[in-house]
Amino acid sequence: MKIYERERFGEERALYGADGLLLVGCSFDGEEDGESALKEGKNIVCDGVFFNLRYPLWHDTDVRIVNSEMTELCRAALWYSDNIDIRGSKLHGIKALRECRDIRITDCDVKSVEFGWFSHNIDIENSSFGGEYFMLRATGLNMKNSSLVGKYSFQYIENSVFENCNLDTKDAFWHAKNIVVRNSVVKGEYLAWYSENITFENCTIIGTQPLCYCKGLKLINCKMIDCDLSFERSEVEADVVGHITSVKNVYGGYVRAESIGEIICDDERAVGRVEILKEIEKSLV
Repeated sequence: MKIYERERFGEERALYGADGLLLVGCSFDGEEDGESALKEGKNIVCDGVFFNLRYPLWHDTDVRIVNSEMTELCRAALWYSDNIDIRGSKLHGIKALRECRDIRITDCDVKSVEFGWFSHNIDIENSSFGGEYFMLRATGLNMKNSSLVGKYSFQYIENSVFENCNLDTKDAFWHAKNIVVRNSVVKGEYLAWYSENITFENCTIIGTQPLCYCKGLKLINCKMIDCDLSFERSEVEADVVGHITSVKNVYGGYVRAESIGEIICDDERAVGRVEILKEIEKSLV
């Protein structure tokens, strides 16, 4: 393995096609303004590296990035790459990750619009994210102990699990399939419209008009705050702790809650059951 310490690389394709690199305290920066510094490389370790130029890691395999920084000028940093391990790093450039496979992100700070598009098998832990259109059409996403602030997140994703997360994002999980969200807070309007086989367990859901036009929807021991016009045209099994502002036209299954402010049923196809537990308890006395 070739080792570079505290060196600066500014030229176009500075280390193109390298196989076996250890970069310690190096920088990709300078007036040369070169692109694609590490393109088509493999077996690369970046420790404390400063990335300030575009497209550094495209078509790469077996890359480890530790305690490093990708600035706003480091656009589209990781594309078409496999087996990438990123730890303790900042990724602040637009479209930082796309069409990659087998990615691990741990203890990172990511601020990147359109992050993770069309990527597969992504493990995320103890990290924070900000940006619109997060993880569009990703599959095999496992996200733990992490947070997101954004819009239009997780649309069209499949086969993914979220645990102990704080997600503040409107229009999340639209058209998503085969998703489990546990022990998490999900805040934002129009949650998970048109989704299939999505389960929320021990979650707090906040925001207007959630969970409409869904199939195979399950809520287990969840709270719903400021959720009006919930479950419209959905097929659902929902056990809700506490109050729901309003429920509208449940197409199939059931919704159970301790109290419901308003039940709207003005569609003859709405044959799902809406049950208020306190009223059921009174009838049994």
